[in-house]
Amino acid sequence: MRIFRVINAGLFTTVQDLGRYGYLQYGVPISGAMDTFSLTVANLLVANDERDACLETTLVGPKLQALTTAQIAITGGNCSPNVNGHQVAMWQTLTLQEGDVVSFGRMENGCRAYLSVRGGINVPLLLGSRSTYVRGGFGGLEGRQLKTEDVIEASNMSLLSVEYSLPTKHVLQFRNQLTAHVVLGPQDDMFTEKGLNAFLSNPYKIISEADRMGYRLEGSVIEHVSKADIVSDAILPGAVQVPRDGKPILIMRDAQTTGGYPKIAVVVTADVDLLGQAKPGDVIEFSKVTVKEAQEKTHVYYRLLKALRGALERKSL
Repeated sequence: MRIFRVINAGLFTTVQDLGRYGYLQYGVPISGAMDTFSLTVANLLVANDERDACLETTLVGPKLQALTTAQIAITGGNCSPNVNGHQVAMWQTLTLQEGDVVSFGRMENGCRAYLSVRGGINVPLLLGSRSTYVRGGFGGLEGRQLKTEDVIEASNMSLLSVEYSLPTKHVLQFRNQLTAHVVLGPQDDMFTEKGLNAFLSNPYKIISEADRMGYRLEGSVIEHVSKADIVSDAILPGAVQVPRDGKPILIMRDAQTTGGYPKIAVVVTADVDLLGQAKPGDVIEFSKVTVKEAQEKTHVYYRLLKALRGALERKSL
């Protein structure tokens, strides 16, 4: 069913879900939402399956006209959303009428927002996912970002008799200074003690070369023991590569599947979502944790996601 007409596509708006798993061996990136927590909550707020596809907006959101009565939710970075020019709340179910216009204001904090539609966005399922991989030109809506006059469809438009909201204590707050917890390795032995200390003791700023594939960071140079190349091996989101110039690269959701720079560390799962809301100019500090501590943080993160469905507050329409 036709749900939205795109009046203005915004800076970079794509269809994303939780990602495309099982195809790294064929060179296919995971892709999916840069902030999977916010996408998951957006789906829960309209009683979708957590794996349903949403729109991911970047910094400047789109302008969309509703083509029918629909229910949506907007989560992620504080993007000051509006319906017909009136500001509406994030992190809760919103009911739209045919002809309503949804738009986004200035991104107050964070970098990306997520718009879910009751029933999930209907684009072809490709390799088990509806996520867009723009560099490869596949997934989502014709493998590209949205453009003016696109029509967005939903899979199932049955309306809810209740609206949901996320309790304030669970609403994420994004800042321009972040701490990312990391486990050192798998090639941390390729860096001097001075280099490791520099990585863990100094802030790094995200420069303009930052997108869904990864962020280049500016800061203290990380010193290698000798060479700065390895035989290419697997890369996953959250890995921190350090090329010859000693300036780290933080790998994100659309990362290539292999790489030949040594990896000094890997960011823990929950903090990859946090970093998905980072933007050029933001500052990251890296904090070392043990494998056991990383596992504990990951368990806490997934327990929170599991508990959110029961934590949602509801009110009758």
